[in-house]
Amino acid sequence: MTTERHLTEPELTAGLPEIRHAPADGGTVAMIVVRPDRELRELPDHGTVTPEAGLVGDRWARHCTRHLPDGRLNPDTQLTLMNARAARLIAGPRERWPLAGDNLLVDLDLSAANLPAGQRLKLGEAVIEISAEPHTGCSKFSKRFGPDALRFVNSPEGRALHLRGVNAQVVQAGRVRVGDRIVKV
Repeated sequence: MTTERHLTEPELTAGLPEIRHAPADGGTVAMIVVRPDRELRELPDHGTVTPEAGLVGDRWARHCTRHLPDGRLNPDTQLTLMNARAARLIAGPRERWPLAGDNLLVDLDLSAANLPAGQRLKLGEAVIEISAEPHTGCSKFSKRFGPDALRFVNSPEGRALHLRGVNAQVVQAGRVRVGDRIVKV
């Protein structure tokens, strides 16, 4: 992948109007990213999500670092979704979007006001539920997109809009395809 110039906070802030125009309902799945292992990304045109595995083939079920007190994997972190408009602004060209590390890049308003914890979404045959577990940028995000991008997504406005994305768990297993419509249920 090519090296891209990292945007400054003012440049990122200037892109907020486009992100705010994402649909509140009836959005679409723009990209599916399977992470079979660290730093590896596969971009299938469809995938299956299950309550046991999250996105089948993804490393979550094998390497999740978040566990419940009884030792089970924390289902609140099965899937991560990021707004495709935010990915385009922060990462640049589409081929760089998978670097964010999210499973589903979606054209949908992921803000807390639009998708509070507990909100369910139907995408393809599957139903997922937005988790309360915060999804924040980390040192890898900063390295890939710059320190200004990390500050931008973790700013009060960035957190309210969930610019870094949201965590979700699978409620109903099913196939998801790029282009599938996303609706609130």
